[in-house]
Amino acid sequence: MKSCGVKSIINALIMETPPSTNSFYNITPIIMKFISWNVNGLRAVVGKGFGDIFRELDADFFCLQETKMQEGQLDLEFEGYHSYWNYAEKKGYSGTAIYSRHEPLSVRYGMGIEEHDHEGRVITLEMPEFYLVTCYTPNSQDGLRRLDYRMTWEDAFRAYLLELDKKKPVVVCGDLNVAHQEIDLKNPKTNRKNAGFTDEEREKMTTLLDAGFTDTWRFFNPDVTDVYSWWSYRFKAREKNAGWRIDYFIVSNRLQERLTDAKIHTSIQGSDHCPVEVDINF
Repeated sequence: MKSCGVKSIINALIMETPPSTNSFYNITPIIMKFISWNVNGLRAVVGKGFGDIFRELDADFFCLQETKMQEGQLDLEFEGYHSYWNYAEKKGYSGTAIYSRHEPLSVRYGMGIEEHDHEGRVITLEMPEFYLVTCYTPNSQDGLRRLDYRMTWEDAFRAYLLELDKKKPVVVCGDLNVAHQEIDLKNPKTNRKNAGFTDEEREKMTTLLDAGFTDTWRFFNPDVTDVYSWWSYRFKAREKNAGWRIDYFIVSNRLQERLTDAKIHTSIQGSDHCPVEVDINF
């Protein structure tokens, strides 16, 4: 029998190789849905239809901030999801969680910085093709009494994201407690020196984006106004749509070509925030 030769063998293998597949789950690329929601007390929101909302949104990753829970206070699991929780040491305060359909390679709670890791504000999932980080950024509070700490936090968090970004792209979400631009809140002039809209906080967001990250909502909606993610419980703010856009999905710039959509689910009730979404082709 005549030998087919090395070249023939290689050509045969190429012909038999299936179409390019996604390295994530060894299937063709799919659009993955990410949801982030500051629930302002998960136990309260559970009584307002959280389970139905969770199932309706049908996300691959569902991130929560301000859960205000301690370990063992609530047994809330959903079929087909893994869950990861970071609790604040202070009872009834802060806290984050992630529900994921996909088991991560590793999970990290906090940033690994003693000063910043007592309030349950950060969870990181390492996935095969990216890192997912959910964050509840500290509020500068009335009278800006925590602004100095907030500035320290911002620098540490940005450095943390940049270290992750050296290894693989980052998807970061959460209540970042800042309206970046004047179009991100209803009344910019009267809030200029209030927590969440100080020059210092806005500049830190600019610095983060300039370091190589994309605000996904603005990527798709650069000039859209009057779409917000948080409304005060006072003065009928939500009824009047006197809100702020302070909940974000921010991604490494190199994921821009994979972005397919970004949404703010303003009609969903249950918290003073509403869920935000990004869809990414992985």
